[in-house]
Amino acid sequence: MQSLFQILMLILDVVWFLVIAHVIMSWLINFQVLNLHQQFVAQIWYGLNRLMEPIYGPVRRILPPMQGLDLAPLVVLLGVFALRIILTNNAAFFY
Repeated sequence: MQSLFQILMLILDVVWFLVIAHVIMSWLINFQVLNLHQQFVAQIWYGLNRLMEPIYGPVRRILPPMQGLDLAPLVVLLGVFALRIILTNNAAFFY
């Protein structure tokens, strides 16, 4: 059971990293530090979008429209953090 706990924590760590990478890359694209006309940058961006959209989609449906401000990554990060706290506090269940 300890392996299950470690796998769940690893998955949450990967999701955390992907959300942070997606947010930072969106800022760099919006501030024109990165250019989507470069093939490598475009492939990474579209790959991250395809990975994150199934996670962001349900959150965006729940959140009210914010006039260009996307709070879905923040809500996902808070959800991941909350899940980590829940799993850590209940770690005895996995042993």
